Amino acid sequence: MILPIYALGYPVLTKKAAPITSDYENLAKLIENMFETMYAAQGVGLAGPQIGKSIRIFVVDTVQTMDEGKEHLGIKKVFINPQTLALGGKPYDYEEGCLSIPGIRGEVSRPEQIRLKYFDENFVEHDEIFDGVNSRVIQHEYDHLEGILFTELLKPIKKRMIKRKLVKVKEGKIGADYRIKYFKAR
Repeated sequence: MILPIYALGYPVLTKKAAPITSDYENLAKLIENMFETMYAAQGVGLAGPQIGKSIRIFVVDTVQTMDEGKEHLGIKKVFINPQTLALGGKPYDYEEGCLSIPGIRGEVSRPEQIRLKYFDENFVEHDEIFDGVNSRVIQHEYDHLEGILFTELLKPIKKRMIKRKLVKVKEGKIGADYRIKYFKAR
C-alpha cells in the first residue's frame, strides 16, 4: 500500500525517533509499504518519520541509480535501529532533495564513508561500512531518524534563498507527483 509522505511542517520530522523491537506489530507489512511508497515517489530512501512514524527504521535502494552493468555497487536494504559508529573520508558536496520537501534541492557536504551498526528486517545485527552514493543516502535517511532535514545542512546563503519556498511547502502550495500529506497549522 502506498502511504502518504509527510511534508515539512509535521513535528514528527524534527524529533528524534524511538527504537523498535523485533515484535513491532506488522513490521514486514510496514517494510513492504515503505518500499512501495518510496518507489511510487521515485525516491532512493524513505525513513519512518516521513510516513508519520517516529520509529528508527529506513529503507534504501540505490541499485536503481547505478549505471547499467554496475547495479551490483548499489544496495537495497532495510535499516532498523541504526547507530553511526564512524564517519570517514573526505567530505564532498552533492545535490540532495527530500520526498518530504518537494521541489527543493541543494548542495550538502557529507563524508564519503559511514560505518553503521543496524538490524535488518529479520533483526539480524550487522556492522558495515558504506561509501559513495550508498553512504550519502544512508546519512540522509539516518538524519531523518535524528530529526534533521537536509535543508538544515545547506550553506547560509542557500537557506536564505529557499526560505519562501519552505513556507510554501509547509502551507501545501508546492505540489508533488506522489501522495503527500501537507501540514495544516491550526
